[in-house]
Amino acid sequence: MNNENKIKLEYFTDVLCVWAYTAQIRLDELQKQFKDKIDINYRFLPIFSCTETRVIEGWKDNGGVEAFSSHVKSVCKQFPHINVHDEVWCQDMPKTSASTHLFFKAIQLLENAGHISKEPMAEYDNKTLFEEYMWRSRLAFFTEAKNISLNSELIAIAEGLNLPTKKIEQHLADGSAMAALCHDMELKDKYAIEGSPTYLLNEGRQKLYGNVGYKIIEANLQEILERPQNQASWC
Repeated sequence: MNNENKIKLEYFTDVLCVWAYTAQIRLDELQKQFKDKIDINYRFLPIFSCTETRVIEGWKDNGGVEAFSSHVKSVCKQFPHINVHDEVWCQDMPKTSASTHLFFKAIQLLENAGHISKEPMAEYDNKTLFEEYMWRSRLAFFTEAKNISLNSELIAIAEGLNLPTKKIEQHLADGSAMAALCHDMELKDKYAIEGSPTYLLNEGRQKLYGNVGYKIIEANLQEILERPQNQASWC
């Protein structure tokens, strides 16, 4: 199936969102089951654009940062396939997810331009380099409690994958990564995306938000695949 006939899936997340972290296994399964039928475009939301506002101020009357950390760990305990650091959010808290998202967009631009491979790689569980970078960034925060808002941490992750850091920095410096991130936010407003993670299908007609089970996502994809082209569905 060529790219024009693939199902377009816009996937909106915030790198610091615990629900997006737990949902990665579903995305991996979608790629496995629909690998030649879907085209995933990764978009990024500013849910944790200012952690001081969202976490420190937002939780000050509910037990503070320690309570938020406990909440995140309690969510993770529901999903045995993932790990979480005992000091997550308490140790060297990132100031923002936006700086990480900027790195994501810079690397995504490199992939789109053909400067890095966009092919799934067996050594990364069939993730692309870009997908592996995103996953390692999430792991650095959730399992190692690292401050992934720091450029030094983000560069280190890139170097660990032998990504062209000079080209990444060029996209950061010339505004192209920022422009791409702003476009994601424009799409968030256009499609009224509520939060992370959100799966957007069928040119915005189908929207699945939050802790949605795999079978529900799969059913939505199958419905699109099985429906004759340009024919509306009543079910």
